[in-house]
Amino acid sequence: MDPGLTWGSGVARNRGCRPTPVPVERVAMVTVRPAGPEDAADVVRVQIGTWQTAYAGIMPASVLAHLDEERERRTQVIRERLASGSSPFSTLVAVDDGRVVGFATYGPYRRQEEEGQGLDPTVGEVLAIYVEQAYQGRGAGRALMDRAVADLRDRGLDTVRLWVLEENSPARRFYERYGYVADGARHHFRVTEPDGTPVDLPEVRSPRRLR
Repeated sequence: MDPGLTWGSGVARNRGCRPTPVPVERVAMVTVRPAGPEDAADVVRVQIGTWQTAYAGIMPASVLAHLDEERERRTQVIRERLASGSSPFSTLVAVDDGRVVGFATYGPYRRQEEEGQGLDPTVGEVLAIYVEQAYQGRGAGRALMDRAVADLRDRGLDTVRLWVLEENSPARRFYERYGYVADGARHHFRVTEPDGTPVDLPEVRSPRRLR
């Protein structure tokens, strides 16, 4: 049985056969709240763990393996950003029974397709949304997206955009179900191998109306 499913009371009846149990997905009852500096290590834990599972076969294996060596530095960078209060970007965490199981970062749109153009405060962007593998498909990602989209709407924005790796099919399906539709814009997300070799991975852009 799929570990992400549990057998519920629903049945699918086949003529002449005994009722067949229908798998019912467990929904994670997570709490979504703003992240604080004390959450930095957990945010990095979720980010690295998710990259290493979701991007296997998409990013070079050497890049994913090297992330563990980057953990302390990444934690310090995120802790300082969350403590400063001056960043244009906001981070939310999804918590289940005291454990951070996902996070989302969002804010003004980064004009990635226009080098050196800075931020566009008239359009929102979800920069990152990552959920531990055990919680994927159980509502944690949607809860984070709901909160981020609501906050951007409350800021008076009409549109939110996001960038997703072209080969990341599961993420693209999640975004499409949420109403994000690719608009044809493309860019490259650059990662660097431990020996300094740059690797450019194709991204596609998907916007969604907020009103």
